[in-house]
Amino acid sequence: MLHLYDTQTMELRPVEAEDGRQLRFYCCGPTVYGPAHIGNFRTFVMQDVFRRVVELGGLRTKHVRNLTDVDDKTIRDSQKAGMPLAGFTKIWTDKFHADCQSLNCLPPHVEPSAVAHIPEQIAMVAELIAKGYAYASEDGSVYFRISSFPEYGRLSHLDRRELELGKTANARANTDEYEKDSVADFVLWKAHKPEDGENFWSSPWGDGRPGWHLECSAMTHKYLGETFDLHSGGIDLIFPHHENEIAQSLCACGGHFARQWFHIAHLLVNGGKMSKSLGNMFTLRDLESKGFSAAALRYTLVGGHYRRPLNFTLTSMADAAAALERLARAEKELRQAAGEREAPSYRHLVQTRPEPASFQKAWESLNDDLNTPEALGCVFSALKSFRLHPPAPEQAKAEWLGLHFILAALGLVLPDPDTVAEAPENIRRLAEERLAARKAKNWAASDALREKMALLGWLVKDGRDGYELYRQ
Repeated sequence: MLHLYDTQTMELRPVEAEDGRQLRFYCCGPTVYGPAHIGNFRTFVMQDVFRRVVELGGLRTKHVRNLTDVDDKTIRDSQKAGMPLAGFTKIWTDKFHADCQSLNCLPPHVEPSAVAHIPEQIAMVAELIAKGYAYASEDGSVYFRISSFPEYGRLSHLDRRELELGKTANARANTDEYEKDSVADFVLWKAHKPEDGENFWSSPWGDGRPGWHLECSAMTHKYLGETFDLHSGGIDLIFPHHENEIAQSLCACGGHFARQWFHIAHLLVNGGKMSKSLGNMFTLRDLESKGFSAAALRYTLVGGHYRRPLNFTLTSMADAAAALERLARAEKELRQAAGEREAPSYRHLVQTRPEPASFQKAWESLNDDLNTPEALGCVFSALKSFRLHPPAPEQAKAEWLGLHFILAALGLVLPDPDTVAEAPENIRRLAEERLAARKAKNWAASDALREKMALLGWLVKDGRDGYELYRQ
C-alpha cells in the first residue's frame, strides 16, 4: 500500500479509499493563458506517477482536474490578443493536452472548466452569504469573511496570532492571486470592470465573474461530494489557494473536504528560480527544439523526490536521455530472453498486476512516499546484477514483466533500442584518452575531452568499471 506524506498532519499516511473501492482525488489544473512550463509539468507528472502507483497497486481511481479558463490572466491576455475568451483559452487548452500526451500523462476522468461551472459557483456564493460567511461590498463584489472560520490556517499551520499580524482591519484582496504573506478576506465574486470587456455573467449581486479560488470548491463538490480522499497541487498553492478552498467548502457544504493533501515542491533551473525575465522558463517545445525528447523530460522530472526542490539543467536532460537508452538496451535483452515481441500495455499491467520479481525493491520505494529516485536506482541495480548473473530462461519473462511493471508506474517510454547509435571510432578514441586522463588524475584534460565529445554530440557517463557513451 502506498504511504504518502500528508501536508496537513505532517506525517506519512496510507493512501486509502474511504469507500474501500475507488480512490477519489482532485488536482488543481492549469490556467490556460499560455504554454505550461516545465515547472508546471513537474507537478502534473508527479500526480500522474501517484495515480499509476495507486492503480497498479490494485485500487480504482476517479481523477478530477480542473481547467482555469476565466481569471485575471486569461481575461487580460485574451483582451490583449483581441480574441474572445473561449477561443483564446481553447488554443492553450489544446496545447496543454498535447503536451500531456507527449509526456505520457494519463488523462483525468473528469476535466471541468471554470466557465462551464459558473452557475454552481454562484450557488455556492449565495449559500455562503445566507450562512453569514460572506458579504457583498458596495461595488457588487462578494468576499469571504475569514474571521467567521476559526479553522482557517490549519493546512498551512498558521496560528491565530500569525493570521492577526498578517492582516489589517477589514482588509480585502480583490485580485485572484495576492501576496503570499497577506491574510485578507478573499474575493468570491468580482464585480465587472470596464477592462474585463465582454467577460462577465449575471448574478444576484450584479454582473461579474467568479474569483479564482471558488472554482475548485464548486467542482470538487459537484464531482466528488462533500468529502473525498485526496487533494493535490504545487506547494505554492498551500497558501492561500488551498486554505481558501477549505474555508469556503466547509462553510458552504459541510463534510470534511479532502481527507489527505499531496503537494509537490518547486522546480529550480540551474540552481535558481525559474522566470521569464531570467530567460530560463522552458516549455516542452523549447526543449524539443534543443534536441531533447518528451520522454527525457519526464525521466528528469521523476528523477527527484517530489517533496524536495528539483534542480533542472540541460545536462540533466542529456543524462536522462542516456539513462533511457541504457534501459532500452536492457529491456531488449530481457525481451529476447523471454521470447516476447511487444511490451504489455499499461491497462494490461493494471489488470494482471504481475509480480515485480527482481524489481520488488523499486516497487517498495514507490510505495514509500513515492521515492522515485530510489526506485530508479533499484531498477539499475537489478539490471546490473543481470549482467553478472543472467536470469534463467524460465525466469526471464517474469523479470521482463517486472521491469515493465515499474516502467509503467513511472510512466517512462523507452526509445527504440535498434535506433540507438553506436559510437564511431573517433568518439571511442577520445573516450579512451579521457579515461587515461582520469586515471592520471589530469582533471583539466578530462574535462576538456568531455566538452570536445559533447560538441560532437556525444555524452560520456562514468561508471565504476569504465564508461558508457550516448548520443545527445
